Amino acid sequence: MDKTKMVSKLNEILAHEWTGVAQYSQQGFMVQGLWREAYEPRFKAGADESFAHARLIGDKIVALGGVPTIERNKVKQADSIEEMLANSLQFEQTAVRHYEEALALCDDETDRPLVILLEDILLQEQAGADELVKLVHGAQAASPAQPAKPARARVG
Repeated sequence: MDKTKMVSKLNEILAHEWTGVAQYSQQGFMVQGLWREAYEPRFKAGADESFAHARLIGDKIVALGGVPTIERNKVKQADSIEEMLANSLQFEQTAVRHYEEALALCDDETDRPLVILLEDILLQEQAGADELVKLVHGAQAASPAQPAKPARARVG
């Protein structure tokens, strides 16, 4: 494994996890109305999970001789629960991709503990993405259908 490439990739992951802490926290603050009771704890749990992943990745970066980033990516904000869930799904799918890319940099024989760490987090990220797919599709199915536009009368 090329440690320089791995530290760089892990820092990219760390920036993404820091973004998750902020984005999920913001969603927890912003969710209102009837959805608040159902989704505020879910968003808080997402922020907690991202922070737990950030701690694991930051510790691994130091163990590999690197310096963990304190930067994060742009937080996507939304007012509607549908948009919050769509942003969350995109966040989780991006996390899955990042962890898969980090795993591709590992040599299974010599980096087995790192592979296990990354696979464990990848499983959590994929489970989150799978759950959000069901929520997003469920929210879309529950939305009232748009009424058909009346045909325009022809003049003429």
